Amino acid sequence: MQQQPQMNPQAAMPEPPQMVSAKDAMYFADMLSWNLLAAKKAHFFASQCRDPEVVQAIERAGQMHQRHYNMILRHLQNPPQPPVM
Repeated sequence: MQQQPQMNPQAAMPEPPQMVSAKDAMYFADMLSWNLLAAKKAHFFASQCRDPEVVQAIERAGQMHQRHYNMILRHLQNPPQPPVM
């Protein structure tokens, strides 16, 4: 019996595709929305806390989501822009 080559769905692409499908574009929009909402919720909940350690932890989580939002946005820009820090 001849073995079929196995396709690894987790393998990284060597370079980005030339076009983005409509399904991919909707997923990018969802990822942006999820990260923006998480950042906003973290900011809100941090403002509701009194314990400084909890506030700091929640703010760090919100900042992480903001960084992820900005990273996704940078990947979608054409031509790519340098990161803003």
